[in-house]
Amino acid sequence: MVIELTQRIPTGKRPASNERATTDERMDSIDTLIIGAGALGLACAARLASPSRSLLIVEAERLIGSHTSSRNSEVIHAGLYYPPGSLKAELCLEGRERLYAWCEHYGVPHRRIGKLLVAVEDAERGKLESLAANAEACGVHDLQALEHDQLERLEPAVRGVAALLSPSTGIVDSHHYLQSLLAAAENRGAQLVLDTRVERLQRAPDGWIAEGVSGGEPFQLRAEQVINAGGLFAQQLASRTEGLRADLISPLHLCQGRYFSYSGRSPFQHLIYPMPEANTAGLGIHATLDMGGQLRFGPDVHYLDALDYAVDETLREPFARAIARYFPSLDPGRLSPGYSGIRPKLSGPGEPAADFLIQTPLDHGLPGLINLFGIESPGLTASLAIAERIGGS
Repeated sequence: MVIELTQRIPTGKRPASNERATTDERMDSIDTLIIGAGALGLACAARLASPSRSLLIVEAERLIGSHTSSRNSEVIHAGLYYPPGSLKAELCLEGRERLYAWCEHYGVPHRRIGKLLVAVEDAERGKLESLAANAEACGVHDLQALEHDQLERLEPAVRGVAALLSPSTGIVDSHHYLQSLLAAAENRGAQLVLDTRVERLQRAPDGWIAEGVSGGEPFQLRAEQVINAGGLFAQQLASRTEGLRADLISPLHLCQGRYFSYSGRSPFQHLIYPMPEANTAGLGIHATLDMGGQLRFGPDVHYLDALDYAVDETLREPFARAIARYFPSLDPGRLSPGYSGIRPKLSGPGEPAADFLIQTPLDHGLPGLINLFGIESPGLTASLAIAERIGGS
């Protein structure tokens, strides 16, 4: 039996923040369907929701942000590393300011804690200078160069001959951020349906027909506009989208990043980043703090063939070696497996890092469809800027 997802709330009536659409409600068609309730999908919902237009967010899991959006370093990136002129560079810089403003307005816990990029040895000074030049070319003009004595005064536990201080880097409570996006979207009339997987998209004269399973039952839903913000699953849905050419679907590379927690009081007041690793897609195993002051190290770079969030205890030794380069007083016994996240990369091992891919009808010729591929770091930072770009298109 095919059931239909529908909403009882008439157009123009805003739902209460605790209301959710359910599969027994009747909705033959809506204006906008957003697939995926991670940071990106929810940011798009908050930007596009309006009492005059129906908007539905569907999420395959039973919680919002179950994958990449809640399994990361929770860093508000300043925009230092990305190729000048790339979407990552532009949207990170814009998104950073939008995210700080959003957190202030909606009371989302965050701190502009600052980050130190550390050259451990003189041989790394060139990398530090290149990073400074790249950041300047990207529009980041507030980096401060530090020599050994200045670094030691700021962070006595850090070993390094020189460093760059990024005062615009911060941390955010990603879970509160996701909840604030959902609340803003719902206050403007959007609805969320969990445990609902869209399995295919078929073209219709006035938009798209989404077919899938919700709460164990099949459904069909007509939407004028569809935003595929499926993250790790975006390419899977794209491959089942009628009329979308296969050569326009970027290959997905699952890249796991694992973290170790460090027990006891943190010796750091800033985030500590070593120089980016050679021939990898990572920034090195760095030190970050959460809003509660818990110190954690990671992520590393580990490509996978299938989703796997396990963190093996045997990684303690290689993690300890990498961390001890810039934190020589590290006690490996205080390291314990934390958590992992998986980045939806568009580049494979040994390949240059790929840019975000925001695919619109101008790219694929299918009216009313937007695909979002490869929204990895700095995707959390850039989420509001990406949503603004989609909303203005």
